[in-house]
Amino acid sequence: MESLSVPVALLMGIPILILILLGVFIVKQQQMAVVERFGKFHSIRHPGFQLRIPFIDQIAGRVNLRIQQLDVLVETKTKDDVFVKIKVSVQYVVLKEKVYEAFYKLESPQNQITSYVFDVVRAEVPKLKLDDVFEKKDDIAIAIKGELEEAMNDYGYGIIKALVTDIDPDEQVKDAMNKINAAERQKVAAEYEGEAERIRIVAKATAEAESKRLQGQGIADQRREIAKGLEESVEVLNKVGINSQEASALIVITQHYDTLQAVSEHTQSNLILLPNTPTAASDMLSQMTTSFIAANQVSEEMRKQKESDNNKSQSGSGY
Repeated sequence: MESLSVPVALLMGIPILILILLGVFIVKQQQMAVVERFGKFHSIRHPGFQLRIPFIDQIAGRVNLRIQQLDVLVETKTKDDVFVKIKVSVQYVVLKEKVYEAFYKLESPQNQITSYVFDVVRAEVPKLKLDDVFEKKDDIAIAIKGELEEAMNDYGYGIIKALVTDIDPDEQVKDAMNKINAAERQKVAAEYEGEAERIRIVAKATAEAESKRLQGQGIADQRREIAKGLEESVEVLNKVGINSQEASALIVITQHYDTLQAVSEHTQSNLILLPNTPTAASDMLSQMTTSFIAANQVSEEMRKQKESDNNKSQSGSGY
């Protein structure tokens, strides 16, 4: 009898083990499992090891708790009659406390979200001109998010974020905009180039003015030194008994010969330029005569001065 009881126990235990195995299931992380009993909602199971009654309890479905993204492309017209395609990205998630609503109330959340996005975009964009659409795309996204939050919350969904990711005008409009932008860039570049040229011209003019100022100052200084030298020369000649007229003639003829010598040295030429007026020759002869007489007087005075100095020195040594 004891030998028969062991196989019987094994035979009875196998079905129980099978039932247990059939009742075991696992819910993955970031998921929720909806369990129905006899076709009616029974419970929501969280991630981990779970049990159910085989053949009675059924897993109706699993709900994804990860953040999901839906991209919606809407074509509409702006206030200034420009057709644009606007791409909107919506991030949404199933609320943990509303898994029942998300599973049973809404069959296709993507279609529902798409419908609301279309509705909001086609209500907001026609109020704006094309340039304003680009500037106020964040406002459009806020309006979409607000509308979706209010509508989808009842279905167990939360809206994480709504973004206007792309605004694509008609091809002809884009070509026109590109031409306008290119012309604007060329205009700005021309303005910068013109400003740079103006700065260069001003700088060059300033440098030239400074150069001329310095050049003029140098010429003025040179003339002052020449005048000072002439004045000193006249004073020296006056001291030896030569009047101012004779001294001036002597200085002029001396400068004339100095100039001729300088020209011949620098140009390596034997050409001498003489005045061509009718009285030029007589004037030059008169000036030369006066200069020679003055030069002789200067030499005679210097000789007398030297002899006087020698006599004084000899008298002094005699004592």
